[in-house]
Amino acid sequence: MQRRRIAVIGSGGIGGVLAEAAGAAGHEVVLCVRTPFERLVVDAPDGPREVPAEIATDPGAIGPVDWILLTTKVQDVPGTEPWLAALDDGSAPIAVVQNGVAHRESVGALDPRGPVLPALVYVAAERVRPGRVLRRSVATVLVESGELGDRFTALLDGSGLQLSQTADFRTAAWRKMLTNLGANPITALTLRRLDVFGDPDVVQLCAGVLTEAVQVARAEGADLTQQDADRVVANYTHDFPPSNGTSMLYDRLAGLPTEHEHITGALVRAADQHGIEVPLNRALLTLLRALRPSKLPPV
Repeated sequence: MQRRRIAVIGSGGIGGVLAEAAGAAGHEVVLCVRTPFERLVVDAPDGPREVPAEIATDPGAIGPVDWILLTTKVQDVPGTEPWLAALDDGSAPIAVVQNGVAHRESVGALDPRGPVLPALVYVAAERVRPGRVLRRSVATVLVESGELGDRFTALLDGSGLQLSQTADFRTAAWRKMLTNLGANPITALTLRRLDVFGDPDVVQLCAGVLTEAVQVARAEGADLTQQDADRVVANYTHDFPPSNGTSMLYDRLAGLPTEHEHITGALVRAADQHGIEVPLNRALLTLLRALRPSKLPPV
């Protein structure tokens, strides 16, 4: 694969993991951040890896790039406008690697000139401090199939990522949404990691939340069944290490706004459009909206 210049916007857990992967695939990596730090180190399961990346804080000083990987939380996308204005000349594809089910819509207000590729990532990753990311698992990335998807998977061949494509990205996005709808609100509200799913009452609550979500996802055109919800609950209770956390928990601990409006909020709004009752998700959303960002001790 020809060496490319890749800009990764966002230095959280996902940004760090993708910067690590792009570097491992032999590409030149520019990590676009608001607050500078000296270097990026990813603590992988086989040991720490320093990522050979340029740390950039000035959008105007980067120059042209071949790909843009947008990895910020959905609510932080408006703040990336200076980066996209400088980097998006219409020729560099923009891979939007985010939670939620509205990847193209999240950047639509910024009027991107380059082609947009929706992408999903499954990985246990946590930014423990600026420039330091803990990756507890292999990362799996799923993109929308097509010519752009082919180019993306070729770009990161040899990166260590598990790469795949899907012709039904809507279903894939809602399936990923299920993994976020249960664990993210519950861990953020309880300030506990996945060990909280050792409580049978919590498991029952989560199962009800996801049953509601499947009804909404199907109304939205996703090909999901109750088995998808059951599989997610089983993952929380049997497959994932109890020491794992969630992105919403990490944001709350760091005193950052959480992504609840684009996860639970998106589910509730879609339910309202279809006239579907989702009392459990609505209750979680009410509590999440009542939180006030403040830095908390680690858990």
